Amino acid sequence: MSVNDPGAQQGGPSRRAELKRAYKEKPPPMGVYAVRNHANGKVLVGSSVNLPGILNRTRFALSTGCYRTHPALQEDWNRYGADSFSFEVLDVLPPTEEPRADPKEELSVLEALWLERLRPYGDAGYNGSPA
Repeated sequence: MSVNDPGAQQGGPSRRAELKRAYKEKPPPMGVYAVRNHANGKVLVGSSVNLPGILNRTRFALSTGCYRTHPALQEDWNRYGADSFSFEVLDVLPPTEEPRADPKEELSVLEALWLERLRPYGDAGYNGSPA
């Protein structure tokens, strides 16, 4: 790159491509999340192999009225409004050097621990009762 190259001074297309590649190669954080209703104290606990993705998807679905997984959550969102809710990461699976064989199994155990701790059932939350 020469000094006259417009991309040389601001990182340019090659720097941008490098950052994009690095982003795509880095796996998203996996773990357990909560959606809290501060108006009535209810909480939804879930887990995902892509925490930013599930939180964005849930927020979008609720805000557009398309959230079908837990209808009571959508009803409360409509009743109390977005400002009454928070989206939280409760726990993250630490990254490993080796790829995980089945991260969903680890996530399931981690989620079960949080479900036991928070007990988000009935009047306390949006999760279905444990079997």
